[in-house]
Amino acid sequence: MKKYILFFLILPLWIFSQKKASREEMEVRKFQKALNAEYLDPKETPLRGDNFKNFKEHPFFPFDIKYRITAKFVKTQDPKPFDLPTSSGKTKSYQEYGKATFTLDGKPYTLTLYQSLDLIKQKKYGDYLFLPFRDATNEKETYGGGKYMDLKIPKGNTIVLDFNQSYHPFCAYNAYDYNCPIVPEENKLPVEIRAGVMYEDIYHH
Repeated sequence: MKKYILFFLILPLWIFSQKKASREEMEVRKFQKALNAEYLDPKETPLRGDNFKNFKEHPFFPFDIKYRITAKFVKTQDPKPFDLPTSSGKTKSYQEYGKATFTLDGKPYTLTLYQSLDLIKQKKYGDYLFLPFRDATNEKETYGGGKYMDLKIPKGNTIVLDFNQSYHPFCAYNAYDYNCPIVPEENKLPVEIRAGVMYEDIYHH
């Protein structure tokens, strides 16, 4: 009898967790659908020529809830503007906004979040944060130059990093027309982040 009572006590918690995970996965599917639509739109896509004609959809790692992480967030005090090198050899102006510290598979990591000094001049990007990072999947299952995440300024001292919504810079698909920020050394993770968009290097031949 006790086993049945325990089962019925646990069941609502299990159902709730399944609904929560499903809602998070739906957010990722929405991201994937929007990204595919962007690359299929002639006005938005970075793809050119046969690369655009042959594009069907992005390959993605399977959704994994462990890569949706609530990190501790500490805002940077008195940030100084700096020039971030880009793939073309030029630079773009950024400032550090804060640091996100989290644990993955029992080990702690910290990533730095930035603001584009050009984008924050536009009202719609006023709360936009930029997170470029590299990890141990680069040059294997993902682009060698790393990946990006788009985030919003958090209201408290935590921020959600959903690596399932990480993507490659336009330069991964078209190195001629785009000028993409290079991932800073401080944002290179020594572990595999098997989440977000995968990559097959068929675009630079």
